[in-house]
Amino acid sequence: MKLEMARGLFLVGALGVTSIAMAAWEQPRTQILSAVHGEGQCALPRIAKAVSPVRPDHDLLLLMFGLAQGTGPQH
Repeated sequence: MKLEMARGLFLVGALGVTSIAMAAWEQPRTQILSAVHGEGQCALPRIAKAVSPVRPDHDLLLLMFGLAQGTGPQH
């Protein structure tokens, strides 16, 4: 296959992939969210679960501190 033909096929393929990506790209659009019960709070999905408070893992913080200290230049 000649170089010109390969370039042409590559260009056609790249334009095809680009056009498919642009067609599939969903732009965010403005929507109005309203509360059903009129409670004045943000609407939550029905499957939203109650989240327990997150506690920091001190061992992980110690590991991250140790890794950050070991990245400096060696004297």
